[in-house]
Amino acid sequence: MAGLRLVVLGMMGRSPFGGQTWLYLNWLRALMAGGHEVWYVEDDPSWPYDPVAETPVDDCKYAVQHVRSCCERIGLADRWAFRMALVPGKCWGLGDAQLNDLYRSCDALLNIVGATDLREEHMAAPLRIYVQTDPVTAELRLANGDKHTAEAFAAHHMIFTYGENYGAKDCGVPLNGLTYKFTRQPVDLELWPMAYDPSCRYFTTIGNYRQDHADVEYKGQIYRWSKHWEWEKFITLPQRTKQEFELATNINDEDRAFVEKHGWRIVSPYKMSLDVFGAYPEYFRRSRAQFTVAKDQNVRLRSGWFSERDVCYLASGKPVVSQDTGFTNILPTGRGLFGFTTIEQALAAVEAINADYEGHCKAARQIAQEYFAAPRVGARLLKEAGLI
Repeated sequence: MAGLRLVVLGMMGRSPFGGQTWLYLNWLRALMAGGHEVWYVEDDPSWPYDPVAETPVDDCKYAVQHVRSCCERIGLADRWAFRMALVPGKCWGLGDAQLNDLYRSCDALLNIVGATDLREEHMAAPLRIYVQTDPVTAELRLANGDKHTAEAFAAHHMIFTYGENYGAKDCGVPLNGLTYKFTRQPVDLELWPMAYDPSCRYFTTIGNYRQDHADVEYKGQIYRWSKHWEWEKFITLPQRTKQEFELATNINDEDRAFVEKHGWRIVSPYKMSLDVFGAYPEYFRRSRAQFTVAKDQNVRLRSGWFSERDVCYLASGKPVVSQDTGFTNILPTGRGLFGFTTIEQALAAVEAINADYEGHCKAARQIAQEYFAAPRVGARLLKEAGLI
């Protein structure tokens, strides 16, 4: 059977940091593993963020170079395109006509993250798949009658979600009459090798501390987007154990003083996140384990969401202690991976890991191999979509 022609729509050029970039690189490798012809495309009217200028710019040089170099690293040197939509002459990798032909000739278009609003050119793809990597917010907005969300979903034939607990008895996410298929975060185990080192010192994580203005009200309740609400629930953790903790996070001075006062070490993720194949994965490898919280939306409504960063830690052989979003209904916990809802549970997980560090590191890698290996995740999605 001949391979499929697959187009992945993404945003790693306009957000050229480690987290977003690896989200797409792992998905591209997952789809490539089946021998398919895979293309990475950015094609929307949003000006890209330039980390040199530290602002969105109307010059796509940095974004184009980032996309080109990343695609070259994973074997897609001649299978990428970057177009500033609606701006004549702003198309790289392919010409305008070639890119439009690619949409018409592909077997499927995967809008991963759903960050691209589909236009007429995209609608020529015979099968359009929305891959939802950040569940809950869209569902709450849709339940509130949000027109943009309704149109975005309607432009696709299928919706796959990381919300693997959707529809379960303990899940409160409104599904609004839609049919969801489940997928999860792929990780390329060759690009993310095991890195066992018992001398590693800190339990770490990478991410944003405070992100205001994205909360959603639903049925009289406010569902929070910013993780600082959850961090504050566990802020005394370092004061209750000998284990040391480090957060690689963007944080304002007031929040930083509050967090450091409770024993957390703070480092900036900015430069490391721009070194996608160097300092960024190295940060995972020199961590002892990961400790992290989730968004209130996922925690209270129990979506089952699990993060791409969690999976990269697991693949690196680093145990993960993550606030439970319902993923404990789906994934094995207690060896290499722990879900928690209380600070006592978090403390118990930390102590268990340090009591048998090598065993939990091996278990972490095994979970990545059995549940998140890129070829397996990619093939599962394509099979569920009826493509193979």
